[in-house]
Amino acid sequence: QVQLVESGGGLVQAGGSLRLSCAASGRTFSSYAMGWFRQAPGKEREFVAAISFSGVNTYYADSVKGRFTISRDNAKNTVYLQMNSLKPEDTAVYYCAADRRPPALTPRDYDYWGQGTQVTVSS
Repeated sequence: QVQLVESGGGLVQAGGSLRLSCAASGRTFSSYAMGWFRQAPGKEREFVAAISFSGVNTYYADSVKGRFTISRDNAKNTVYLQMNSLKPEDTAVYYCAADRRPPALTPRDYDYWGQGTQVTVSS
């Protein structure tokens, strides 16, 4: 089992940047594929990015491709989401998720979730 804690959210102007972090407990972090999802008010939780166990393979939603970068440091049990060129439509609660299966793009394929961190982008 793994516990996840996100940090790094906040308020930023459009065009700005933020870096989210997700710290995981346990000794087997490298055994988990990691994903970032987001949920805006009144909307379903949606896929943002995912990364494979070693970090070699990454996956992005079309809406963030070229602006966001997912990475992981298995020595620090942490996954990151670097968000550049932020837009008001990126405003949401961002969640990190973990699963022992290969990276997936849907929330139901992840067993473990953090509590979320709020990202607000002003226009």
